[in-house]
Amino acid sequence: MDFDAILEDVGEFGRYQKLVIYFVLLPAVVPCGFHAYAQLFMAADVKHWCRVPELDALEDLELARNISIPQELRNDQLEYSQCSMYNRNYTDVVNNYPNTEDSQDKMELIPCADGWVYDMGTYKNTVVMEWDLVCNKDFYPTLGLVLLGVGGIIGNYIFGYLQDTMGRKPSFFIYLAIECVFGVATAFAQNYVVWIVYRFGVGFTVPAIMATPYVLAIELVGPKCRTLCTILSNIAYSMGLILLAGVVYLVRDWRHLALASTLPFVCFFLYIWPMPESPRWLLARGQFEKAEVILKNMARINGKSLPANYMVHLRRKYESDKLKQDLEKEKSRKYGILDLFRTPNLRKKTIIITFIWFTNTSVYVGLSYYAPVLGGDEFLNFFLAGIVELPTYMFLWPSMERLGRRWTLCMSMVVGGVACLTTFLVQHETNVTLALYCVGKMGISSAFVVLPLMASELYPTVVRGLGMSLSSVLGMLGPIFIPLVNYLGSDIMVLPLIIMGALLVAGGIASLLLPETLNQHLPQTLEDGERMGLDTEFCCNPPVKESKPDEEEKIQVNCKDCNALCSCQMVNVSINEDVVAVDKNNEKIEFVVRK
Repeated sequence: MDFDAILEDVGEFGRYQKLVIYFVLLPAVVPCGFHAYAQLFMAADVKHWCRVPELDALEDLELARNISIPQELRNDQLEYSQCSMYNRNYTDVVNNYPNTEDSQDKMELIPCADGWVYDMGTYKNTVVMEWDLVCNKDFYPTLGLVLLGVGGIIGNYIFGYLQDTMGRKPSFFIYLAIECVFGVATAFAQNYVVWIVYRFGVGFTVPAIMATPYVLAIELVGPKCRTLCTILSNIAYSMGLILLAGVVYLVRDWRHLALASTLPFVCFFLYIWPMPESPRWLLARGQFEKAEVILKNMARINGKSLPANYMVHLRRKYESDKLKQDLEKEKSRKYGILDLFRTPNLRKKTIIITFIWFTNTSVYVGLSYYAPVLGGDEFLNFFLAGIVELPTYMFLWPSMERLGRRWTLCMSMVVGGVACLTTFLVQHETNVTLALYCVGKMGISSAFVVLPLMASELYPTVVRGLGMSLSSVLGMLGPIFIPLVNYLGSDIMVLPLIIMGALLVAGGIASLLLPETLNQHLPQTLEDGERMGLDTEFCCNPPVKESKPDEEEKIQVNCKDCNALCSCQMVNVSINEDVVAVDKNNEKIEFVVRK
């Protein structure tokens, strides 16, 4: 049953959808950004130097550093070493000061022996400061981000099945409960190992908790309104990042930050009453009675006057429709990942979507992670990384509606990728690098708006949650390796930007292989998904000549290369008659020719 046709009767984007989306689903997107990036500031690195107990009595910290700490070149600037000190008898230095020998160039350098002194000007406390995760342990914060991504992969794999088996609504509250429990527990971690276990639990739900309200929003509206819902969801996400920038600016203690980024979202459990289940999913799963209740409520609130026997006729149509018969046969079986790869077109689309998702996730997360280390005020950098996303939505809507999803996705990724690659030419110009970074962030933010919408329009309803979860699960491999790439940026600042730029360009080119989905009906079954083929032609093109035949007949042709019914959607044949049109099916190709 075509749910989009039903929406035309009960309201495609009426008061009901607006109330649910504006007051329930859009706020439900915010926790994802908070929990994905608050860890950057919990485990923020701060300037530090070797602690020399004998010099603690000196009130002049700069003098103490000059006496005990060598300088080294980092990112083309001389800075105090963070992990080494002069090997001197500091008791004699203090007793004889200022009459001390100044032959520091010949002094032996040794690792820090008595801990570190931290610059307290920016943060009151971070996990790095509390547990001395510096020098030979400086990889530990990066490991925390890697495990956060690992948790996301496992969580997405599990929750993909939850969305398609239990429903959109119960899945969201399961995610929210897990995230709140582990988020609050983070504030009470007593050591690094316990802290990283709690962060793994938070990462378990981070991507999935955004996917559910997003999918639910686009399933509640008609084809013409899906673009608006996608843009609104991403605006809400970007506003969440901007709010997070304000929270981390005000809360400089990592334990307090863990609570401030979790406790406000406990009130979202109140959404258990106003949040509806997706009627589109209910119909796809054969639960007409539950869908009927929601549709009646939707029509009433939208002010739609339905005939008294509308639901009766709808039920009859539902029961007599071939789609209903197919669902009756299939609803007892569980859909799995293999269903996404059984048929050629759906398999190709799944692979391409997954690759682009990997690229987008890697670069978006990578650029967001990289903002605080670009130099200057890290809070301002993160704020800019969030706010530069907002202007993109001004041209994305008309672009997606006029150019379509595919070309908008391609241009966004290519422009962002070129901006990141260009940083190699101006790597010593901090302000220019920051400007190019912002352009790259705008590009990837635009792509991240288009990709989930396009993917949700390509995957059939019966496996939409599973398909998007599979793509995002494999895409979450990016946040696992991208912190390692950013870790290299401590020595070569523009190297991560170059790698991410190359990924964006490759993903932009791959996006041209997907079919356009603008104003197309959402595929419901696996057969619908297979019929929505690729725009690329991997075999050969049949000639097409448009005309209006007086009399037509359909003839079946065989592929010239394999002498069999062509299943690749393309044939290379020679026909004497004029070709009028081409009719493509899953199993055969028929030419309509003039007698």
